[in-house]
Order: sequence, then structure tokens, then C-alpha cells
Amino acid sequence: MSSNPQTNPDNQEIDLSQVSKRIGKAFEDFSTWIFRGFLFIKRNIIILAVLFIIGAGLGYYLDKSTKVYDHQIIVSPNFGSTEYLYSKVNLIAAKIKERDTAFLKKIGIKDTKKLADIKIKPIVDVYKFIDNKPENFELIKLMAEDGDINKIVVDEVTSKNYPYHAISFTTASLTDDSKTVNPLMDFFNDSDHFKQIQKVYLKNLANRQISNDSIIHQIDGVLNEFSVNNSSIGSKSDKLVYYNENTQLNDVIKTKTELVQDKANIQLELVNINDIIKKNSSVINIKNTESINGKMKFVLPFIFIGLFICFGLVRAFYKHQMSKSNI
Repeated sequence: MSSNPQTNPDNQEIDLSQVSKRIGKAFEDFSTWIFRGFLFIKRNIIILAVLFIIGAGLGYYLDKSTKVYDHQIIVSPNFGSTEYLYSKVNLIAAKIKERDTAFLKKIGIKDTKKLADIKIKPIVDVYKFIDNKPENFELIKLMAEDGDINKIVVDEVTSKNYPYHAISFTTASLTDDSKTVNPLMDFFNDSDHFKQIQKVYLKNLANRQISNDSIIHQIDGVLNEFSVNNSSIGSKSDKLVYYNENTQLNDVIKTKTELVQDKANIQLELVNINDIIKKNSSVINIKNTESINGKMKFVLPFIFIGLFICFGLVRAFYKHQMSKSNI
């Protein structure tokens, strides 16, 4: 005797019939819901049109009267002042959130109520980080052995050592350098500690430059004497070759080249360290179109219409429940 259960064809037909009825009922309910939606729109077409016009008009007014602008300052902290700069920016950000207008006015920022946000982030530049700095290159290599190099270059500890950083802030209206940028830079450069370091650093650079000039002058004297002595002997004499091989003339010339390059580097460095926090460039009054900024004329009509529809659904649900309770 077989123990396998027998399938009843009648049961299969009943199940299929029930599934078919449920699908048909669901489709009918959906069609009814769509039809009621059309009826709702037809009954309230005037109200919906008025809400759309009011929303578009109010949104256009808000877009025209309220505008958000982004601004950015590229800076380079000198004398190891990166952490100091970040703490200053975080302090201003905290004061903005607290709406401490007295503090903002004290540091010279005008239109304090329109300053919405400020933040700072490093400009990732690994090549600049390791340029002529073997110790930084070795550090990157060492850290890369224990982790993902992509994560390391953007790590907070590493990124704060990059030479350039971007300070971004937002205002609710147009601004200019005198209202925001210059007061911010003055606040960042107001540090007695780093001003003392700057003085010492500048003095050391001046001494190094004087020393380089003295050594270059001495080398020029040696080379001139060598040139005069050998001009009388002849440039192709055996004595010239012997003298060149035994006085390491190439090393002397190489040393002079390095000193001249160092002198040029000092001149460039003097340009970059005239401030504790050096402002390299700034871009202001970039209109912010992210999120719903500048799009209120499109957003408000749908918000008003959506609220009206939600109110209609709640009212219909309430009536339906009331009618059931009265049965």
C-alpha cells in the first residue's frame, strides 16, 4: 500500500478560485481608490489650484528674499599652529550655534545674525606632504604597512600635517572681505605665543641668509683665484687635471649651488611666513543651491497640497470610523 498522500483536484480548484477572488478584489479596491482620488481632485480642484498658486508665490518670495551663500578661505598654518587654528575655528562654530553675537562682534564680524556655519578641513596633498621631507615619506611608508593607505592619507592625525587647509563658512546674505574674511584672519593671527615664535624664526632665517651669503662669497673668491691661476697655466695642462682631482672642485661648486638654492628657498619662505596663519586665497559669495535652497517655489506648493490631502484622508478615515461605531 502506498503511503504517499493523494492530491484532491477539488481542493486545488477551490484554492485557485480563492486566490483569483482575492486578486480580483484587490484590483477592484485599487481601482476604487484611484476613482475616489479623481473625485477628490475634481471636487477640490479650485482649492488645490489656489494652494498651488499661494505656495509658488510664497516660495518665490522666500527664494528671492532669503539666499544662502558659501565662502572659502585657503590658508597655510605656520610655526606648528595647525592645532591652534582648528581650535579657533571650532570655537567660532560653537559661538555661532550658541548665537553669541557679543563674541562675534568682539572679534570684528559684522552681520553676526547672518553667519550660519563655519568649518575647516585639510586639503589632502600627499605629494606636498613628502616633498623634500624624507622623514614624512618614511612615516607614510611605515603607516602603510599596517593599514590601508587611502585611509591613512585622510586620517585626522595625518591630514592635519598637510600644508594647506580650507576654511568654509556660510552666510544668509552677500558679504565681503571687510565683514567676514578679514576679521576671521585677524582673529586667527591674534596669538602672542606664535608671534614670539615668528620673531625667533625670522631672526634665524636672517642669520642663515647672512651665513649663506658669506660662504658663497668665500667660495666665489676661491673659484676666482683658481680661475686666475689656471688661466696662466692653460686649461688643458696636466697640472689643471691634477689640481681638480685633488681639491674636490666639484664638491665646492655643488656646495655653492646648494647654498644658492637655499637662499632662494629662504626668499620664498619669507613671503609665506609673514602671518601666523597665511591666507593664500579666498572665494566668497557662491550661491548655495543644495537641499531646498533656492527651490522653495517648487517645494512649498507640494507641501501645501500634501497637507491638504493628508487632512482629507484623516477626515475621511474619521467619518468612516464614526459610521461604523453608529451601526
